[in-house]
Amino acid sequence: MTQISVIIPVYNEEESLRELSQWINRALQPHSFSYEVIFVDDGSTDGSWEQIKSLSAEDDRIKGIRFNRNYGKSAALQTGFRAAKGQVVITMDADLQDSPDEIPGLYHMITEGGYHLVSGWKKKRKDPLSKTIPSRFFNFVTRKFSGIPIHDFNCGLKAYRSEVVKNISVYGEMHRYIPVIARWAGFNKITEKVVEHHERKYGYSKFGFERFIRGFLDLLTILFVGRFAMRPMHFFGTLGILSFLSGFLFTAKLLWDKIDSIYFSGIPLKRDITQQPIFYLALVAVIIGVQLFVTGFLAELITRQSLSKKDYLIAERAGFREAEKEVRLT
Repeated sequence: MTQISVIIPVYNEEESLRELSQWINRALQPHSFSYEVIFVDDGSTDGSWEQIKSLSAEDDRIKGIRFNRNYGKSAALQTGFRAAKGQVVITMDADLQDSPDEIPGLYHMITEGGYHLVSGWKKKRKDPLSKTIPSRFFNFVTRKFSGIPIHDFNCGLKAYRSEVVKNISVYGEMHRYIPVIARWAGFNKITEKVVEHHERKYGYSKFGFERFIRGFLDLLTILFVGRFAMRPMHFFGTLGILSFLSGFLFTAKLLWDKIDSIYFSGIPLKRDITQQPIFYLALVAVIIGVQLFVTGFLAELITRQSLSKKDYLIAERAGFREAEKEVRLT
C-alpha cells in the first residue's frame, strides 16, 4: 500500500524538476516510505513534459499527467487528487521553494496526530515585500472570514488524509481555500506547521498582483457556497421577503395617506401617489423581492439535479499502469 502521494503542479519549471525529484528521494528514502510522485503538467510550453517523462522512465514511483493547455493550479491539484493512491497526500510547488524535508513531519502529523489537514506556514518568507505584505493582509482577511486559525492559506506545502482530497472539489482558483473547502465538507481537524521556505532558484513567479483581487472574490464565493449551496432559498428567499415586505410597507403608507386625505383629515395630498418618490421605491422593492424569491426557488430545483463534474482534457500520461489509465481523472 502506498503511504504517501506527492502531488506537484508544474507550469514551465523544466530546470527544477530533476533536482526536486532527487530531493524528494533523499528526504523520503531514509524513512522507508512507500510513495509516489505525481507531476501534473499544466500546459507547460517549455521542456517540462519531456523532463517528466524522462524521470518517469528512470523511476516507476514518478508519474506524470499533462494537460493539453493551461487550466490553472486548481485543475492540476484536483486531477492529482483523483489519481493519488497514498494514505497521505502531500502537495507542493515545483519551484524548489517548498522543502521536501518537511514531508516526513507532515506525514506523522496526519497519521499520528490525527489531523485531517496540515497547512504549511512560511513564517520566514524569502520573497520581496511586494509579495509578503499583500499576502499577510490576504491571509488576515481569510482567517477572519473563515474562522480557521492558520497563517498561510496560500502555502503550496500541505498534507491531507486521503479521504479529504477524495471528497472535495477544487476548481477555478479555489486552491487557496482548500482548508475552507475541507472544513465545509466536515473535516474539522485542521492545523499548521512552520515550514522552511527557500528563495526561488530557477524561473520566475507565475502569479501577479491580480491574484489577490481574484482571491478575495473567490473567498466570497467559497463562503457563500459553503453556507448556502444546499439551501439557496434560505439566502435568496430571505432577501426576497425583506425586499417584498419593504415594498409592501411603502405601499401601505401611500394608501393610508390617500385614504386619510379623503375620509379623515380632508386635506388633499400635495402630490398624487404616482408623483411621489416613495411610490417608485415601493414598486422596485416589490419587483426585486419577487425576483429574488423566484431565483431562490429555481436554485433549489437546480440543487436537486445531478451536476456532472468538469472534465479536464488530458493529452498524455506517463508512469501509470494500464489499469490506472482507465481511471477517470477529473
